[in-house]
Amino acid sequence: MTRVDKKAFTLVELMIVVLILGALTAIAIPRIMGGSKTAKINACKTNIDLINSQIELYYNINGTWPVDIRNVTDDPNYFPDGPPVCPFKLDYNYNTSNNRTIDHGH
Repeated sequence: MTRVDKKAFTLVELMIVVLILGALTAIAIPRIMGGSKTAKINACKTNIDLINSQIELYYNINGTWPVDIRNVTDDPNYFPDGPPVCPFKLDYNYNTSNNRTIDHGH
C-alpha cells in the first residue's frame, strides 16, 4: 500500500485564520473611521482660514469689510474655482462684529 501525502489546511487551521482576520478587522475599522472624521475637521478649519484670508484681502482692496460672506465667496476674483465647501455640508457663517468666519464647533 502506498501512502499519498496530501497537503491541505485543516478546518481548525482555517477557523483560526478567520478568527484572526475578524479580530484585526474589528480593531482597524474604528481607527479608519476616526481618521476620516479628523480629516474632515481639518479640511473645514482650513476652509475657514482660507475664507478669513480672503476677507482680509477684500478689506485691503475695498477699504471696507464685506457686509455678507457671499461678497467674498461668490466673487471669482477671490475664489475662481467656487467657494469652499464644508465636508460636513454645513454653511460657513460670517460674524460682522469681528469680520471673521464662524467655526462650526466640530
